[in-house]
Amino acid sequence: MSDTEYTKVYGGNFILVTRVASELEAIGIVPIIKDEGESQRLGGQGSISNGYQDVYVNNEELAKALEVVNRVKAEMEA
Repeated sequence: MSDTEYTKVYGGNFILVTRVASELEAIGIVPIIKDEGESQRLGGQGSISNGYQDVYVNNEELAKALEVVNRVKAEMEA
């Protein structure tokens, strides 16, 4: 049994994360974007992870989300 209802499906710079998130939203999946650097900055600490973000989705939507992420990654590498 999982401790959380969400799974990380992608990690990268904010531009690529925005692209992945847009594609997920287009098929009705609402992603959660986690930005540790911004959280550290807002907490008054320095940030090492400039622009690096993670995309999480609900486990119930994981299979569809991974298809989208793999397609987007393939398009970015082409």
